[in-house]
Amino acid sequence: MVKEMLKGKSGYLLSNLLSQGGEYGEIFYERARACRVQLEDNKIDKVQWGIDEGVGIRLIKGGKTYYGYTTEPTFENLMEIVRTLARGLGHGPIKVGQRHIRGWTELSIDPDEMDINYRAQFLYRANEKARSYGDKVRQVTVVLMDRSREIMVINSLGETAEDTQKRVVFFVDVVAQENGLLQRGYESAGIRGGFELFERVPPEEIAKKATERALLMLRARPAPAGPFTVVLASQAGGTMIHEAVGHGFEADLVQKGLSVYKDKLGQKVASELITVIDDATLENHNGSFTVDDEGVPAQRTVLIQEGYLVGYMYDRLTAMKEGKQSTGNGRRQSYAHIPMVRMTNTYIAPGKDNPEDIIADTKKGVLVVKMGGGEVNTVTGDFVFEVMEGYMIENGKITYPIRSATLIGNGPKALMDVDAVGSDLGWSIGTCGKDGQGVPVTDAQPTLRIRSMVLGGTEV
Repeated sequence: MVKEMLKGKSGYLLSNLLSQGGEYGEIFYERARACRVQLEDNKIDKVQWGIDEGVGIRLIKGGKTYYGYTTEPTFENLMEIVRTLARGLGHGPIKVGQRHIRGWTELSIDPDEMDINYRAQFLYRANEKARSYGDKVRQVTVVLMDRSREIMVINSLGETAEDTQKRVVFFVDVVAQENGLLQRGYESAGIRGGFELFERVPPEEIAKKATERALLMLRARPAPAGPFTVVLASQAGGTMIHEAVGHGFEADLVQKGLSVYKDKLGQKVASELITVIDDATLENHNGSFTVDDEGVPAQRTVLIQEGYLVGYMYDRLTAMKEGKQSTGNGRRQSYAHIPMVRMTNTYIAPGKDNPEDIIADTKKGVLVVKMGGGEVNTVTGDFVFEVMEGYMIENGKITYPIRSATLIGNGPKALMDVDAVGSDLGWSIGTCGKDGQGVPVTDAQPTLRIRSMVLGGTEV
């Protein structure tokens, strides 16, 4: 009902929105259904289910954004927002319905058709697998989240875009204990799609990886400290490319002078072995969509080409400021939030080296198999990341696991110091936070070798 009202009244609403000036007007509709089921202490202890519907209206005037939203999208409430945003501002022409884009998520097991009992089976299966490893496993937390999101964007350029997005995320967090030592293992999987995720990756497999990681760290040695050659395995996912590098290519940060990559377009910013791509068109990936939250079709954007910076990521506002076109990176958490430049599926393209040969060719170094959390300064590119699973490399062989390690470095320098890129590619899912908003993303990298990085540890 709300969508039909908006389609019928959009011309009137947008005309009034721009009646006193402005370059761009937009109506954003969203209806979302979300479910989160959590298992802890061998039982389902939390179930959250909700439906949210609302409309946001945006006006861009003089390079500034004016925004309002309502959870009760009646015509009267929308007109009140329109009048408030338009107050005190010239006149602009409105076009309605010149182009219409419609998208949807293809899936075989629709979350909207399944009940809590269906969901619970996956959590119990993962829990049983994790607990089967014995008494050292002290705590198992399993979470299944699925979300259906229907959006529609109508703007003053004459464009209407619709998309239905469905996503499923599943993760297992295990705590193991021995002789007073506690260690954690974590593993996740996700998809733009439905519960067919578990046909691709059974819950037992996710639990196995998380549990074995926690148990492995119990027998790991304290990490040494100092500079080392670092091999980032493809299984580590794209944490570093996302956090230490990716945010620096977002045009809003570049324009504000908050990116180390400002004014470096066309310059060499990485090893010639490095190509970085952001691609929202990839099928079934967590960061994929048909159109972004401004109604711009999903795109593949090359950011670094063989070491050279060739592009940034733009939303409509940042693109307007430079006379460019949006790259389809305008995303928002919900109708209650303004869109901003965000990554989608960001990755380093595979190279030609055999991953096993990269390790065999490393005399002394550290192999990072799983990255944890960390902090990044986008202005300088400096970062600190936790190593959740790592090993020492000695004379080309993987020797013993290490714990309590961190990677300390600088994103641009790390990319410059890459001297080997594997032919593999490993993906990891996540929720990217920025300015208080979270959106689903996926990151990836092949096996990479970095000549020198500082390993923070407990032994010198």
